[in-house]
Amino acid sequence: MNNKVSRRTFLGTTATAAAAFTVIPNHAMGSVLGHKAPSDKLNIAVVGIGGMGNANLKAVRATENIVALCDVDWKYSKKVFDENPGAKKYWDWRKMYDEMGKSIDAVIVATADHTHAIIAATAMTMGKHVYVQKPLTHSVYESRLLTKLAVKYKVATQMGNQGSSGAGVRQICDWIAAGEIGDVKRVDCATNRPIWPQGLNTPRQGMWVPETLNWDLFTGPAKLVPYHEIYHPWNWRGWWNYGTGALGDMACHIMHPIFKGLKLGYPTKVQGSSTLLLTDCAPTAQSVRLVFPARTELNTKKVKYPEVEIFWTDGGITPLIPKGMPKDRRLDIDGPVIFHGSKDTLICGCYGRDPWLLSGRVPVAPQTQREITLGHEMDWVRACKEDAATRVPTASDFSEAGPFNEMVVMGVLAVRLQGLHKELEWDGNNMQFTNITDSDKFKVTVADNFRIEDGDPKFDKDTIDVQAKSFAEELIKHNYRDGWSLPAMP
Repeated sequence: MNNKVSRRTFLGTTATAAAAFTVIPNHAMGSVLGHKAPSDKLNIAVVGIGGMGNANLKAVRATENIVALCDVDWKYSKKVFDENPGAKKYWDWRKMYDEMGKSIDAVIVATADHTHAIIAATAMTMGKHVYVQKPLTHSVYESRLLTKLAVKYKVATQMGNQGSSGAGVRQICDWIAAGEIGDVKRVDCATNRPIWPQGLNTPRQGMWVPETLNWDLFTGPAKLVPYHEIYHPWNWRGWWNYGTGALGDMACHIMHPIFKGLKLGYPTKVQGSSTLLLTDCAPTAQSVRLVFPARTELNTKKVKYPEVEIFWTDGGITPLIPKGMPKDRRLDIDGPVIFHGSKDTLICGCYGRDPWLLSGRVPVAPQTQREITLGHEMDWVRACKEDAATRVPTASDFSEAGPFNEMVVMGVLAVRLQGLHKELEWDGNNMQFTNITDSDKFKVTVADNFRIEDGDPKFDKDTIDVQAKSFAEELIKHNYRDGWSLPAMP
């Protein structure tokens, strides 16, 4: 091979050439299927391996090289380290990039929500392909940044909402595009999450940090607070510093067929409501209303795309059962979605699975979506090996996953700004609310100190006044802790 041809160019060229063949001679099968030369394999690093990162790792390990593993909790991750003895172990992803950057082709990011963006963005500026668990990011600005970095650096990307590679999402898109349910002006969706504690007061005292955990690295760009076992492992989802509550956990699965099927962009209006909202912890249940403008430029003879309202609930609050629901049917408790069309009602479950029409019809619609047979992670591997100029995007490529994730975290913004008691107007292009003024303030509850004294209830809430505009701006674009920073927006 010419010394001037990079390893990545070689991988892309060989993958594209292999894809061009429809008939492969028997004598060549061994070199194409299952017997790859080392240079045909991606060198993959995984950051955050204790949970979903391990599942993502296992999905690619059989065909690719796992060269590095990184986690801030070596007790939680010990089993994964032991199962992959050939991979170099790291606490800090920055040190891993410094030491192994030249030998890594791609990175899987499966850390807590608040560190997705900084780890992925840094990798992308180094020319690394990235697979990032859902939600893609913790804020609107971070989603916009990853979307633009993917274009600039021409890397293969995928968000870890695996339902996007499933047959259900493709069928929903086909049915809507064919006009089978008519024009959609309302969609209801929900989740039974959280299944971890939320609505909690902030711990009054910290705890000793376990020797196997680097709490400073876990905190990363967020505000540093004393360690407590209620934050880690896993329960971080319910704390605003690190997670995005039930919305971030499940909306990327549940709302994806809505965003993709209705060809949505940025919302124009948003409003949220919830049970008791605390400064540090997500509420036990919440509802969000998102309004998206008409997409008249997409109208066809078969279907129009009018203004549409999306209603989300969680905490076990489910949509009302639609009129005409068959007695033998039930809504999927994990994540029901109801498209209210002018001709019919389309219902599906979490991940877009098992779509069906309320009328009982079974449409035969033209196929508009690429069929994915490799699986969600391996389809990303396929894209990594294709030349950027001819690459077929993954099912949740950042060109779609980025704007979609903005929709998801917009729900978080709506809930956290509910104290303004008004519908918020959103300028998506400029990432700002247009009807929050410099004088707008509202109260937020720091702690709920309800107690019983001598048989009498005492309703005692600690509250603070919040300057709404600066608070909203920080939620849109976080102020990272000293020593941590994102790459510049392209």
